[in-house]
Amino acid sequence: MGMGILGFLLVGLLAGFIAEKVMNRNHGLIKNLVVGVIGSFVGGFLATSLGIAFFGFVGNLIVATVGAIVILWVFSLLAGR
Repeated sequence: MGMGILGFLLVGLLAGFIAEKVMNRNHGLIKNLVVGVIGSFVGGFLATSLGIAFFGFVGNLIVATVGAIVILWVFSLLAGR
């Protein structure tokens, strides 16, 4: 059974917020949500590609946070050029 749209948005928001703090950035609520939601797709793709299984709210949050950190890291590389 899936988390539903509200759970998905909550995970995205929390993942974006955590990634913002880890990467020492200062974004708003909407940007955190967008980065977290996109990060959940990136993290899910990376986890399944590496054969890592994740379950439940905490597993999804960890995967989404890692994906959001990767997104912010790639953006910082591209912005540095």
